[in-house]
Amino acid sequence: MTWSIVARDPLTGHLGIAVASRFFAVGALVPHIRGGIGAVATQAFVNPLYGVDGLSLLAAGKAPEEIIAELIARDAGCNQRQLHLIDAKGRNAAFTGPACIDWAGHLIDENVSVAGNMLAGPDVVTETLATYNKAMDKPLAERLLVAMQAGEDAGGDKRGRQSAALAIHRDQDYPWLSLRADDHPDPLAELVRLHAVAGERYLHVAETMATRQNPTGRTDRREIDEKIAALEAARIAEGRPSASFATPLKM
Repeated sequence: MTWSIVARDPLTGHLGIAVASRFFAVGALVPHIRGGIGAVATQAFVNPLYGVDGLSLLAAGKAPEEIIAELIARDAGCNQRQLHLIDAKGRNAAFTGPACIDWAGHLIDENVSVAGNMLAGPDVVTETLATYNKAMDKPLAERLLVAMQAGEDAGGDKRGRQSAALAIHRDQDYPWLSLRADDHPDPLAELVRLHAVAGERYLHVAETMATRQNPTGRTDRREIDEKIAALEAARIAEGRPSASFATPLKM
């Protein structure tokens, strides 16, 4: 009841998943990512253990094709499942169970795969993948969002729209960006708005967060505060409203 794109940026090694569905809170259980390890999307008659165990198997060094074989071999319900995954090297694989509801299928390309079920037709995955590949000049988050919108424009989930999610990991266990629209009339447009909100402040603050390599992170706020203030001043000077619904700051 979902379609998704799983990708590895070949320049940075960052991992991302975008997903949309006519189902509540699709971002809660479909996307699973671990920075520097891999990304898994589990969907159709979703089995969350495909995501949890898939990442553990990727961390153990198993190849995506081997992982799919192992996961479906122990699952009597696998004919109703769909999953696709990629590792930190860009190796990927996908599985669409024969009992997934039409239209259902997947496409695999270098560093990216698209899979979906209960879709308006095969053009949903075809257009999602083609648009992603045409947008390699854009940052990963924008690339994933425009790709998903192309899939929506091609018909998307044949039942309609309800939720969508975007998750990106750099090289850490926690996400660099994680956005969800759990119940919305136009969830992909809402992700675009949330991404714009993140760009006003959050993504700049994210650059200061602790990492395994630097457990303290950056604690001097001056540089980041100056950058945010400059961006805010430019936005106001250009007459652009904030994308955020936040109330004004109290001083």
